[in-house]
Amino acid sequence: MKSLTEYLYFQIPNRMGFLNITPTVEKLVEKSGVKEGLLLCNAMHITASVFINDDEPGLHQDYQKWLEELAPFDPSPARYHHNRTGEDNADAHMKRQIMGREVVVAITNGKLDFGPWEQIFYGEFDGHRPKRVLVKVIGE
Repeated sequence: MKSLTEYLYFQIPNRMGFLNITPTVEKLVEKSGVKEGLLLCNAMHITASVFINDDEPGLHQDYQKWLEELAPFDPSPARYHHNRTGEDNADAHMKRQIMGREVVVAITNGKLDFGPWEQIFYGEFDGHRPKRVLVKVIGE
């Protein structure tokens, strides 16, 4: 069995943002030499996400608006108990919970086996600092 482990590093300049990481992940699958297997890609921070969806700017704007309505940014400790610890990112933890931690994608004939329009994204909900994503490829 072959395997490859790599880490991707991001520092998103805004508090919230989405980055299409599909081309980078595809290069890592190719580098691994795996023809049949699985890709695991996960955010290694509890205020960031990895998810699959369509790369359409309007949809990304809709996600940002929807997430902000569900868990609005409010640094005060009055809204979120977590912020009573001295943090100001309780909303980011909740947004991550909604968008998910990781994705698993089949590798078939050396390529990510996506459905139509599917792409892999890094989602940031508490930006301005470095964070990392694990990419692990396993298979034959």
